[in-house]
Amino acid sequence: MLTALLIFGMQLILMPIVTLRTILLVKNETKKASAIGVLEAVINVLSLGIVFSDMSRIINIAAYALGFGCGLYIGGLVERKLAIGYVTYQVSLLDKNYELIDTLRKEGFGVTIFETEGISARRSRLEVLAKRTREKELLAIINEIAPKAFVVSYETRTFKGGYLTKVMKKNEKLNTNEKTVQRHN
Repeated sequence: MLTALLIFGMQLILMPIVTLRTILLVKNETKKASAIGVLEAVINVLSLGIVFSDMSRIINIAAYALGFGCGLYIGGLVERKLAIGYVTYQVSLLDKNYELIDTLRKEGFGVTIFETEGISARRSRLEVLAKRTREKELLAIINEIAPKAFVVSYETRTFKGGYLTKVMKKNEKLNTNEKTVQRHN
């Protein structure tokens, strides 16, 4: 029974690691992903070695499978909590909503405005880039100011230039300067 619990625990640790490695690969963080992959391989070989050492122990196989499923669930929770990366929202509006545009910009979101043409009328479309950690905040603002907006999102893998890049560089300099000041105090 102790062996089955060990296998289950190893899977609870392994699957969030697999999830994190996959996310890092998708986000083009191959060095970090490969480092995590080493840990993943060690845990995987150890747990499978235990299971394969005695295939007649059904409880070990069940512990592996159950740990795998529970670990995947935990990996999903960890991924949502970390919210690594950026997301782009396309917000389609019947009219140009200056209140929404101004509020989003005031809150630090990058907003680009497009004039579009739908089947029956001209519309405005906003393209909003945000850190995934601020996604709920962004949606709350949109829902409050423009509840009838049509909203579509997609993952942003890479970007270059623009408002957010300037803000991030500025924040990076501020953080570096703060760390330098703290070291000298």
